[in-house]
Amino acid sequence: MKVTVDQDKCVSSGMCVMNAGDVFDQRDDDGVVVLLVDEPGPAHAEETRKAAAACPALAIQIEE
Repeated sequence: MKVTVDQDKCVSSGMCVMNAGDVFDQRDDDGVVVLLVDEPGPAHAEETRKAAAACPALAIQIEE
């Protein structure tokens, strides 16, 4: 699994962090997504998929 984020699309909803806090964070100043792990292992795969699905801006892309 390879994860990428488009910070320009991000609307700072925080759904990524709520679903996969080990993979995503948010910048302190504006809440824009920060990718912590670009290749999460199997232990984080399901939560990463949930985060991508929950993103209202579709700013998270996953390649399997």
